[in-house]
Amino acid sequence: QVQLVESGGGLVQPGGSLRLSCAASGFTLDYYAIGWFRQAPGKEREGVSCISSSDGSTYYADSVKGRFTISRDNAKNTVYLQMNSLKPEDTAVYYCAPGCGSRTPWGQGTQVTVSS
Repeated sequence: QVQLVESGGGLVQPGGSLRLSCAASGFTLDYYAIGWFRQAPGKEREGVSCISSSDGSTYYADSVKGRFTISRDNAKNTVYLQMNSLKPEDTAVYYCAPGCGSRTPWGQGTQVTVSS
């Protein structure tokens, strides 16, 4: 079964950190750019970050640049999103998907809540 499963979300205080994982099964992530996007309540889905399949080049939305880092471990068939200096406005459900422009969830996402 081809799927992506997001995990690693949770409740964290402002300034805290989380590492999200996007694990693939049924296909090899190596050949695909993988993107993270998020959706906050009442808001449209927003692209957060993306990593290419070829040279590992990365993209970040301005809102997360300098705080989030995307990486991939092809041996584990997993893409990660390290999130530091979290802010309340980062609260959302985070999804991953093949491609940098996709906004179609493949999995159920993982909830990130930043609150004191």
